[in-house]
Amino acid sequence: MISESQGVRYLHFNSEWIQGAMRVARPEKLEFEYTQQMMAWLLFLAPPVDRDIGILGLGAGSLTRFCQHHFDSDIVTVEWNPQVTAICESAFALRQTGSCQVVHQDAYDWVLDPFNDNGYGVLMVDLYDYTAQGPVCSSAEFYQGCRKVCRDLGVVTINLFGHHGSFRKNIRNIRRAFDDRVILFPETVDGNRIVIAFSGPPLQVTRSQLQQRARLVQSLYRLPATGWLKTLLSENDKGGELICF
Repeated sequence: MISESQGVRYLHFNSEWIQGAMRVARPEKLEFEYTQQMMAWLLFLAPPVDRDIGILGLGAGSLTRFCQHHFDSDIVTVEWNPQVTAICESAFALRQTGSCQVVHQDAYDWVLDPFNDNGYGVLMVDLYDYTAQGPVCSSAEFYQGCRKVCRDLGVVTINLFGHHGSFRKNIRNIRRAFDDRVILFPETVDGNRIVIAFSGPPLQVTRSQLQQRARLVQSLYRLPATGWLKTLLSENDKGGELICF
């Protein structure tokens, strides 16, 4: 189902829960706070040019459109339902090209497929069913697969619901899969809790370097990156000048 209000088009999957949104006049803009936070990997990693960007869950195509608009990276979005892709192409400005493709496959199978091992510098995981509550993939094996996809060097962002009963299980499995190299945003007003997980060599960076990077991200992409950085460092007890992730 599609609805529209005040210049924003919404996608619903047979329920009142909103699965995604697009500002009609600016399709590349990220409308929700949580989708903006899913891009917080930009604080730690430039858009990869030698490895791909992976997105698990198409929704209304928000993350895909943003990446396609701003980055030169190849983008692969994994969506199990071809009908969702068709809706996004007809009503949500999804444009597949040689460098931006939608793959119709179960996300669990995709991350465990050896073909995808170590091929991605960034992976964004936003997997919800029509009730838009608990993630449809939450097992230890799934998150281990996510790490394999970005094995040598990469950042994974994951959308969870902080108030959902599966939250603690998900966090436990994510921490185990990524050797506890995990930081979290506080819960948004809509209940989303974005997790950032790191793969590859330990990342050591100075606070001033992070602040400089945040200012650049904010300038380039119109994202509230300086606020993200302050929040992430405070919420995850990252004090001092040299910070490790």
